[in-house]
Amino acid sequence: MGGKIPQGFIDDLLGRIDIVDVIDTRVPLKKKGKDFMACCPFHTEKSPSFSVSQDKQFYYCFGCGASGSALGFLMDYEHMGFVEAIESLAATAGIDVPREEGDNDTPRQNYQPLYDVLDASSKFYRDQLRSHPQAQRAIDYLKNRGLSGDIVTAFGIGLAPPGWDNLIKHIGDDAAKQDSLTASGMVIDKGDKRYDRFRDRIMIPILDRRGRCIAFGGRVLEPDEKGAKYLNSPETPIFHKGRELYGLYQARKALRDIPRLLVVEGYMDVIALAQYGIRYAVATLGTATTAEHLEQVFRTAPEVVFCFDGDRAGRAAAWRALENALPVIREGREAKFLFLPEGEDPDTYVRQHGREGLEKKIAEAKPFSRFLLENLSAQADIHSIDGRAKLVELARPLFAKLSAGVYRDMLVTELARIADMDADRLTSHLFNQRTGVVEPPTRRPQRQAAVARPGNSLVTRAIRCLLQQPALGSVGGDAKRLLAAGEPGVAFLVELLELLQAKPHLNTAAVIEHWRDQPIAQRLQALAAPDIALADAGALETEFLHTLARLDEQAARRQKMAHIENVKSKRFDELTEDEKKAFRNQIVNDS
Repeated sequence: MGGKIPQGFIDDLLGRIDIVDVIDTRVPLKKKGKDFMACCPFHTEKSPSFSVSQDKQFYYCFGCGASGSALGFLMDYEHMGFVEAIESLAATAGIDVPREEGDNDTPRQNYQPLYDVLDASSKFYRDQLRSHPQAQRAIDYLKNRGLSGDIVTAFGIGLAPPGWDNLIKHIGDDAAKQDSLTASGMVIDKGDKRYDRFRDRIMIPILDRRGRCIAFGGRVLEPDEKGAKYLNSPETPIFHKGRELYGLYQARKALRDIPRLLVVEGYMDVIALAQYGIRYAVATLGTATTAEHLEQVFRTAPEVVFCFDGDRAGRAAAWRALENALPVIREGREAKFLFLPEGEDPDTYVRQHGREGLEKKIAEAKPFSRFLLENLSAQADIHSIDGRAKLVELARPLFAKLSAGVYRDMLVTELARIADMDADRLTSHLFNQRTGVVEPPTRRPQRQAAVARPGNSLVTRAIRCLLQQPALGSVGGDAKRLLAAGEPGVAFLVELLELLQAKPHLNTAAVIEHWRDQPIAQRLQALAAPDIALADAGALETEFLHTLARLDEQAARRQKMAHIENVKSKRFDELTEDEKKAFRNQIVNDS
């Protein structure tokens, strides 16, 4: 899909929707003064500390510090992606989301016909499970798997009846719909003949994060040596195996708070676990767990448990999952590995041991760090110098994939203990650094440097005032004059003032959204938190103007000193008349 969403559209959208309406439908709010309050949905509390400001279109929790716009709330509460959250808000407002098209962008494709024909296919298969003359075979199969009618309904399970063209006939002769059937992978087109891809199979719809059907998995009723037991839809413009996790939509729908996700190998495992009350299982779709899968997982829950068979193939799959997880694992994200007894899978294990038995096994899963270090140690003799040197070399390419931070530092410390080395020296060997842990150079953000950290600096006070009341930007005058003040973060203040002068209609939430995904965003959210001392609009404007006056004084003083230093560097006969006059005045003032 070409083109990005214009920032101007996001500004207008956040000005059009009301954050109170967005949050109140999900977390009931109560009016308190001019704001609204509730118990925070992001942490457990007894007394309400979650505040929603209609003026700022911004929420803030005094207990855990969670904060953001309506857009951010949907991303955190509903576990939506950025684009998905924008589309959700736009749908609420009844407007379409535009896209920018640059020189390198391709025109935006309309994939709605694919979604429509897949939705029609899903309804057809569900109807067939209820009404087809041979449906009882499929029903008996599902019952033998221990699945209830409620679970079959929850996962939209259906039946593709025997025959070569049942779906083709059901969709009808409309040429566009028939083309969509082919493009969505539901029909195989050989040129001289066309036929249904799925025949005589239990049909399991694969849903995206918005609950739209994007593909199917089919399980044969009577396996034979010629045909595959399971068959997935092929990759299409809307279905990519490396991006989708089966069961994620159902998990999010079933559970408001998801502390962990259990990654299993098959969609029938996900369905079987749901039957036993374990609603947080997801499955990859015939491919190894990718970094993109894991980013989705960690946007949903802080912990992932990979579940594999205990045989050689299962451990090999687990190691591939570990390698793909290395770039995304860091502090705040936990990954663990669970190995079932050989010959068992989650479906059979939960049948035999029940929910409590499996969850006890999940609680005993091996942490990511231990699985990594134990596997590396098993490949070297750590009791000899040669073996420990080999261990470090084995670790080098893996550790290079880790993001710099506390988690990597702690892993290095533990590896140093096993290798009997000094941690600093090991760090230098692993990352080709001369001394200490020196972070690799990162790409500088496109916008100005972050706000100065001191909580009461002039720049910070000015930015806090602007975030509390963005309309103050119109009284700021020429922003660039402040650059001469030389204060840390003043370049960002100038940028913020220029934004508000160019777009005086922006509210607090829309302002902060301009710096989404940049290091400064979290700092801006903290500065936008309700400030009792600046609650009065008049006091806020007074504070802002006083702060700007102080910065102006500082700028003037620095400019004057720079001018004097420039004059002092010249011979008296090189000075202009104005410079000579200023020099004489300075001598008088100094005396």
